[in-house]
Order: sequence, then C-alpha cells, then structure tokens
Amino acid sequence: MPPKIKSRKPTCVIPYPFLLIEGEEGAGKTYSAFALSASERIGQMYVIDLSEGSADEYGAIPGARYEVIDHDGTYQDIAEQVEAIREEAQRAAAAGEKPVVLVIDSGTALWRMLSNWANERAKRTARNRDKLRNDPDANVDVTRNLWNDSTNRWYRIIQAMQTFPGIAIILARGRDISATGEDGQPLLDDRRRVVREWKVGAQKDIGFDVSAWVRMRRDQTPELVKARTLRFRVESGKPMPLPGFSVERLVFDLLGCSTASQPRDMPVLVGDRTGPWMERITAATSRDDCLALWTELDAGAETGLTEPEWNTVRGAVRARVAELAAPKPGMDDAPDSDAARLRAAAEAQQAEADAEVLGDPPTSTPAPAAA
Repeated sequence: MPPKIKSRKPTCVIPYPFLLIEGEEGAGKTYSAFALSASERIGQMYVIDLSEGSADEYGAIPGARYEVIDHDGTYQDIAEQVEAIREEAQRAAAAGEKPVVLVIDSGTALWRMLSNWANERAKRTARNRDKLRNDPDANVDVTRNLWNDSTNRWYRIIQAMQTFPGIAIILARGRDISATGEDGQPLLDDRRRVVREWKVGAQKDIGFDVSAWVRMRRDQTPELVKARTLRFRVESGKPMPLPGFSVERLVFDLLGCSTASQPRDMPVLVGDRTGPWMERITAATSRDDCLALWTELDAGAETGLTEPEWNTVRGAVRARVAELAAPKPGMDDAPDSDAARLRAAAEAQQAEADAEVLGDPPTSTPAPAAA
C-alpha cells in the first residue's frame, strides 16, 4: 500500500518556550530563573545544578518552590534525570496541570564536561600517547570523531529540552572577548583595533536551538536577543531591552503563554524506528526476554517497521541470545581443559535449540510494513 498523508490543522496556540539565559557572572541569571518557581502560573520546577552550587542557597528566595535533582556527576545520570523529568512533564501536560519547569544550571558546565571527555579520550589514543611520552606539554590532537561523540551527547539533552512538554530553561555564561582568526591570532579592524565579539560558553549552536534568548550584563538592562514569536520582531543585531525583567513576565506576558498553552509538538528526530527496539534488546537479561521480543516481532506489519528495519532488529535479537549464552571467562576456560570442551558441547546444543526457536517466521506471519 502506498503511504498516506498524515496532517492536521494548526492549533494557533502559543507553545511554552525553550529559553536560554546567558551573560556575565553575577548578572542575576540564576536568580531570575529560580525566582520563576514562586509564580502561581507554573507547576513543579526541577533544577539540575551542574557545578554552579547555588541551588540550595537560592531556595531562600521569597516564595521559591523547586526541587533540586540529585545526580552523581556522570553524564549518563544527568541525561537520565533530564529524560525522567520530561516524562513527568508529559504526564502533567496530559492531565491538564500547570506546566512543569526544568532548569539546567548551567549549559556551560555541561559542555565543559563533554569537552574534557573528548580531550581525555584523545590523550589515550596511540598517537597522542607517543607525543605525550616524548613531550608532556605537547598539543593533544582531538579528532573529529571524538568531538562528534561529545556533540551527540550534548544534543541528547538539548533534544529532550526542545521537545520538553513544559518550560525548559538553560543557563550559560557569556562574555565579551577578542575575536580570533583561523590562525589563532586576534582580528583587527581597519584602524588596527582588536575586534570584539560576544561569546556564549556552550556548544556553538545553542542560539539556533532555543526558542528565546536573553542576555544579562551587570549594571545593564537585560536584553532579548532572539524570540520565536509572531507577537513582535527582534531585529538582527538589535536586542530588545527588557526593563523590569523577570522570566515570568517574559514567558506569560511578552511571549503570551498561558495555562492554556500547549507543549511544543516536536517529536524527537531519529534515523529509523529501530531505536526503541534496540534499547529493549539491550535491556533483555535472559533468553526468555529475547523470545518474548521475537514473538512480538513476528507481528510483522503491526510493528510499523520497514523490511530493512525488521531484519536489523531480528539480527539484534539473535546476537543478544548468543551474547547471553556466552559464558564469562573463568579459571577453567583454557582451550584444552575438560570444562571448556564440555561447555563447548553444551553451547552447541543450545545454539541448535535457539536456531529452531529463532528460525524464519512461518509463512502466515504478516510481512513487514512497506518502506
């Protein structure tokens, strides 16, 4: 069957924003974000404090009511907490409750952690180990694939915030620095003066990823650098002053969000439909778990998988069964030991049994969905 068009009419409802608040140290970024928790127009706020150390102290803000997320400092734990909060926000949105708010303080600390991870991995490569052995102060080459890994980890969290069914806020440091050329030297204008530029301490595309962007500097009025809205226009290079700034006023008055606003309708983009299946296969801890997945996979067209995706998942189930059947190495695993020979015979018998169970589906099995 040819694919059918899936469409709907626009709702015209203003979505909750994904907000970047960046600026100089001591400009009030954290205070302004945490002060939102005192608003009666939001539900529960969750704060993920990444090395900034102010989440507990700022709980003394009058009316503040937010939860500080516990994490062990590892990327995996942080990412899982972001995704857990996203699930709670989804539940609250489906129940018609006030919007859940997620604050990450800060994106600068997150990107620094991922950059350090890339550098530490680079030091472990054979080429860089040789360089450092001869010269401990040698420059370490961080290859593109390592930076890509760090960027992919960054975007796992950014995509969760872009699709967050509530109000998402990420804080970052920003400052005025000397612009540099490709040779690493400062750029000069026609009058031989150093060119200055504003630098946000986060992954370079953060300004594109957010829907609203606020800049804060000491002793200056906060400015709105960008806003994705039909209510007004922020000209390029001409930030909009925000006298009397508060996040509540920006979100609910200036941008026009309300308790009737809806989450952003943005599904996470994936290359194919195998991702959820692969996660379940990896989580399988027994042969019976794999057989249950195999039986579900035999539903064919009901899985929604294309034929290539379907074959990919089948192969992954087989590989997981083999992985679970493989014994852990032990003292009796010498190639010529009696224990090893007996184990090899048992494995062969098990492989034959698995081949019968995980063979080709019967001819009555529905075909996979068409591409």
